[in-house]
Amino acid sequence: MKSTQQLTAIIEREGDGYVSLCPEIDIASQGDNIEEARRNLIEALELFFETADPSEFKNLLHSDRP
Repeated sequence: MKSTQQLTAIIEREGDGYVSLCPEIDIASQGDNIEEARRNLIEALELFFETADPSEFKNLLHSDRP
């Protein structure tokens, strides 16, 4: 059974580009513009969920991280 989890994306300008961060999982990416930074973050999250042990991200999503 698949479940859906809403995650936060924080995108900030840094130098000549943009940095994107998902604080719940502590995964970051970057891009030349906001849309590219968002797409790259989504790709990084998809790769994480495809390769991580399910217990690893289950613990991250249910922890009380600030």
